[in-house]
Amino acid sequence: MDAFLHQVLSGLATGGIYAALALALVMIYQSTHHINFAQGEMAMFSTYIAWSFIDAGFPYWVAFVLTVLASLLIGIVIERVVIRPVEHAPVLSVVIVFIALLVILNSTAGWIFSYTIKTFPSPFDWRGLQNSYLSPHEIGSIGVTLMVLLVLYGFFRFTSLGLAMRAAAQNPVSSRLVGIRVGWMLALGWGLAAAIGAIAGMMIAPVIYLDPNMMSGVMLYAFAAALLGGIDNPFGAVLGGFIVGVVENIAGAYIVGTELKLSVALVLIVGVLLFRPSGLFGRRYVVRV
Repeated sequence: MDAFLHQVLSGLATGGIYAALALALVMIYQSTHHINFAQGEMAMFSTYIAWSFIDAGFPYWVAFVLTVLASLLIGIVIERVVIRPVEHAPVLSVVIVFIALLVILNSTAGWIFSYTIKTFPSPFDWRGLQNSYLSPHEIGSIGVTLMVLLVLYGFFRFTSLGLAMRAAAQNPVSSRLVGIRVGWMLALGWGLAAAIGAIAGMMIAPVIYLDPNMMSGVMLYAFAAALLGGIDNPFGAVLGGFIVGVVENIAGAYIVGTELKLSVALVLIVGVLLFRPSGLFGRRYVVRV
């Protein structure tokens, strides 16, 4: 029973990271109706930026804040420079741009930082919280993830800028009529998605180590979480992240083994697409033809 409880709690810890990345995917999907395949590589590149700050002697939390701000700016620049010129292009062209961005970020990270695996420090070294269920880092990452989700909820629910961003994503035409600068709202959405991805990358890096390909498997789980909860529903994506984290851990421990845990995400993706394409909380669209 203790081992099972450990798997569940550990799954919630990693599920929170999947939830954050899934939320970033949903934020971009709501504004562009496209899946950002480069979201994981953006998170990886931001984690390398954090590692550079820490390696230069900055305290962890100073590096954390600087990385989040830098990622926010990078996300805005990517939207304005890379995504904006193809926003009205055919779907296949946009997909190719996303894949190209993924390859460019991965190759650039390898070129600048090398493909040597690096260790990334954890700021959570609370020896008094050491127990058989969760490590101090897992407890801290759960707290950071929940704090990020709470701040985002408050931002989008109670601030005028957050409401403007929601309006621009859901109805850009009406938003322009009431004076909202839709283009900049969408760019800010990209920036926030990049910042969320950076936080997720910094939380997962101490667990899986740091290298240019570190987010490939994590991104697959996040994509499964977004599909499971509903690709157009932020709350559903967050809940889907926690579900995927728990299911992955339990299946890896008792069913398929740790070597085949990644297949759990693939099974979830295929299952959702086959039996409930809109996800658990997504909206179904009916079109008259």
